[in-house]
Amino acid sequence: MSETAESAVPPGLQPAIRAVPMPADANQNGDIFGGWVLSQMDIAGGQVAARRAGGRVATVAITAMSFHQPVVVGDEVSFYGEVVRVGRSSIAVKIESWVRRGLGEEHIKVTEGLFTYVAIGADRRPRPVPQNP
Repeated sequence: MSETAESAVPPGLQPAIRAVPMPADANQNGDIFGGWVLSQMDIAGGQVAARRAGGRVATVAITAMSFHQPVVVGDEVSFYGEVVRVGRSSIAVKIESWVRRGLGEEHIKVTEGLFTYVAIGADRRPRPVPQNP
């Protein structure tokens, strides 16, 4: 079984979000714009980081990003996020995107990346992340 066509999604994780891209999200060939996928990954990662931080977060870096397979109009895209590191005010989240095409049940990993968020307070300044979630 290849890395890009797998039968199971990340074990033990629930998707942070799911989305179905529409024709307006695609180029002339029907492939979804990478920027659309990237923005959905950022939303999913932000949800995971905000839960861990117990409040507001802001994206500060995308340190790794890989596109393995195209996403096409009508795919059901699930975005999975997992906290991989917690610093004083930062949280690194690994995000994987998986699709189900049409009415099939096969899950295909299409992207993965490492996003870093910083916890911010009401003053929009960095704040410490609680060490015990």
